[in-house]
Amino acid sequence: MLLTLLGATLAIVGLTAAVSAVIGRAAGWVAAAALAGCAAVIAAAAPAVVEGGAVRETLPWLPTIDVALRVRLDGLAVIFLLIVLGIGALVMAYSARYLSTRDVHRHTGYFVWMTLFAFAMTGLVLADDIVLLFVFWELTTLCSFFLINRSGRKASAPAVRTLIVTAIGGLILLLAVVLIAARTGTTVLHEVVAAEVWATDPAFTSVVAVLVALAALTKSAQFPFHYWLPDAMVAPTPVSAYLHAAAMVKAGIYLLLVLSPAFAGNGAWQAVLMVSGLTTALLGGYLALRAVDLKQIMAYSTVGQLGFIVATIGVGTPGAIATAVLFTVSHALFKAALFMVVGIIDQQAGTRDIRLLRGLGRRMRITLVITALAGLSMAGVFPLLGFVAKEYVLGALLSAGPVPLVGVLAVTAAALAAVATVAYTGRILLGAFTDDGAANAPEHPDRHRMPAYLDEASAAFWVPAAIPAFLGLGLGLAIPTLRPLLGSAAEAASGEAYAPTFALFSGLTIELVLSVTILALGVLAIVLRHRLAPVIARRVLPMTAIEVVERLREGAIALGGRIGRFGATDAHTQHLAMPWLFLLVLAVVGFWAAPNAGAVVDAAEPWTDALLLAMTAVTVIPALVARSRLVAVILIGGAGFVVALWFFALGAIDVGLTQLLVELLTVVALVLFLRRLPPLFHRVRRSRTVVTGVIAVVAGVLATAATLALTGRRDLSPAGRTFLESAYADTGGTNIVNTILVDYRALDTFGEITVVAVAGIVLSAVLAARRIQPERTPEVGALGRTALGRTADNTLPVRVVARWAAPIVIALSIYLFLRGHYEPGGGFIAALVGGTGFALAYLGAASDTSAPVRWPYRRLFAAGVVIAALSGIWGLAVGSFLKPVRFGIPLPWGGEYGFTSALVFDLGVYLAVVAIVIALLNEVGGVLGRRAEETETNADPPSSTGSDPTSDDREEVRA
Repeated sequence: MLLTLLGATLAIVGLTAAVSAVIGRAAGWVAAAALAGCAAVIAAAAPAVVEGGAVRETLPWLPTIDVALRVRLDGLAVIFLLIVLGIGALVMAYSARYLSTRDVHRHTGYFVWMTLFAFAMTGLVLADDIVLLFVFWELTTLCSFFLINRSGRKASAPAVRTLIVTAIGGLILLLAVVLIAARTGTTVLHEVVAAEVWATDPAFTSVVAVLVALAALTKSAQFPFHYWLPDAMVAPTPVSAYLHAAAMVKAGIYLLLVLSPAFAGNGAWQAVLMVSGLTTALLGGYLALRAVDLKQIMAYSTVGQLGFIVATIGVGTPGAIATAVLFTVSHALFKAALFMVVGIIDQQAGTRDIRLLRGLGRRMRITLVITALAGLSMAGVFPLLGFVAKEYVLGALLSAGPVPLVGVLAVTAAALAAVATVAYTGRILLGAFTDDGAANAPEHPDRHRMPAYLDEASAAFWVPAAIPAFLGLGLGLAIPTLRPLLGSAAEAASGEAYAPTFALFSGLTIELVLSVTILALGVLAIVLRHRLAPVIARRVLPMTAIEVVERLREGAIALGGRIGRFGATDAHTQHLAMPWLFLLVLAVVGFWAAPNAGAVVDAAEPWTDALLLAMTAVTVIPALVARSRLVAVILIGGAGFVVALWFFALGAIDVGLTQLLVELLTVVALVLFLRRLPPLFHRVRRSRTVVTGVIAVVAGVLATAATLALTGRRDLSPAGRTFLESAYADTGGTNIVNTILVDYRALDTFGEITVVAVAGIVLSAVLAARRIQPERTPEVGALGRTALGRTADNTLPVRVVARWAAPIVIALSIYLFLRGHYEPGGGFIAALVGGTGFALAYLGAASDTSAPVRWPYRRLFAAGVVIAALSGIWGLAVGSFLKPVRFGIPLPWGGEYGFTSALVFDLGVYLAVVAIVIALLNEVGGVLGRRAEETETNADPPSSTGSDPTSDDREEVRA
């Protein structure tokens, strides 16, 4: 059921996208019905969960590292899923009226990201694996960024700032996940929280607890990361109501609750949560009293109310955990209603500024009632659900800490924040629905901006806001009905059985006295609001949190630019400074490891290394003194061939073939560039030559010493032995190199071919956009009078060879491709062989005009990546992404020839590598050469007195 539910929320994304393209904003009703259906499924399962405990399901994902699609439904998950799916359904229904009737196609992106966020939150709450939880955590971050960023021109900067802080939180959570998995030996969430390490290693527990707390604080907008939530209010109101009030910020709360059994009672955990939570509650209340935009008031009140929840979780007792869950439910209801009300006011009145709003209470009575119910619940007024939650929060904080003083300080801070809550609730009601705000801003330039006539919104607009507001009233009166579910949630989040005793009235208690005192002081603050306003409006700090973050961001960008400019230079000394430094560090490490270094030469065949080293010297040393660029390229290519021979001598056939083929294509590519460079190197002062020579020799010695010290000729490593013993059983292949590339580390290879594809396309675009140097050759007419100008004749031998060699090259390429899993070969080597065929065809062409290979290499790039991805999905269908799947092809004479899905993956590699070779030949050799010639022709039209082309020239053009 759970995996089906998760798949259903993902299917809603596609369904809503398809429907919205046809019916526009009315697709909100479809999404609302679908999400409401999912919520109904969870509600129906709730009694069984409360009575029978958690329900778990598992689908294999990454079995080699024991990571699976493990999902779990317990009491805590039920409550959070009802919030995510229930509030999501209401917001989708609200969106069907809020969004504009224009720009129908623009709404598709909105619905896609909103429903994708619902899927991400559903996955996060259901996840019973910390890796899976992290994946969904990051998906919520991306959804939030794109929903904010698509909100207009002014949304870019807030979207980036939001992404920065939530992405930092994601990295912190990733570090915590790695530490947890490494230390506990599992990624299963319910096993992680029950691990013994949390009780036996307090230092490790404190480190991980602080990391988890910081990650949650970034997502839930708690101090010092509180700034991003008000900054994100540039997003449309439905986005704010769902992501930034009812759902996304709850992701951090859920993380704290679900990992609370591991860290409850840890001093660092309690200190971070209580200090940050109470500080945020006070700061949010203060800033809400300063704001004049209703949406900003809601934003600051959101971070403040979340502060109460975070501080209560920090107390850590089962009663406090149950209270935090209750407050989370209450907060989701009143805050979703209030945000939707703000959207109604904004659309009906044309403004959210309380200084401009006048008398809405007389003309929008239903909206007034909804706002009053939700606002009074937020203020903690009897008999609403917010009253019950706030009273028990005060009781939990009063019992916090090892000494009574901690509880007194905590409840004092919470009480002050609660007084501010009452005060800004009154500010919302009086400012929006009376003439109070306008009467105190007569000099405002836009005071007449509100329409002279406005009426109540349609029922389709206010009903989604009314439902959570009236639920706050109903659940407050029927609070005992929530006890079983809250008890189940508290047990899941605390690890202890707990039976909550929540009641609307518990008698004359200190919590009740505190509640009455808070309400009285809040009402007094409302009465004295005009006298307090100038004091509150004073700027305490010289800059806002957003300004601080913006300066830090600009400073980081400036620092990165300076570091980048240090290496982005044509000056060799400055450009190579960092590699030399890293090489020195590597050499130091190498010398430190020297006692364990392997042998310098092979004791059995010492002459092999000596001969190959001498051959390398014969090619490299002349290259250092060569003045001709072409000669230097040929000599360096020869050195590359010697290295390939060295690989063959060591038995690394695959690596040797790769080196040989890459060297061939590299020489061809360099020759293409050399045609546009001077034939000779410029002269260099002898003193500079000596200095650079010494540096080169020292760098070579250091690199050699470090390589020998860190590797050397050692026995077979345990990893190598494992590959030899397990490769066939795991992958069905016997070529260890190929199985590592396309099976064991197929995900790395997939990333590499994606990078190759992107790099090839970008390189093509860059070269096409810039004018490259023309070829440094004589004029065609002058050249045509010599034997060198007769290109059709000169390339005849190459064309003949290419005609006979082409079928051989093709057959060899296919042969190497098919055998790669069992013998030296594979997609990469086969593609390089095919690439040499294309290079041979290019070299045999009579001119650049006829040289380009008419293959759509951009499509080949895309096809390679897509085919590799499809092979991964094939593996996912039977276990995990890119898992090798074995299959056989029947043979005519009986039996079958066995393959694995790695062959399909290798085909993707083949296409990507062939595409990069074709792109190189076309863009540098053929197409761009023709563009350069056309540019030169357009810039310098031929003179009318010029001689006619010779017959050889005409033959070349025809060729």
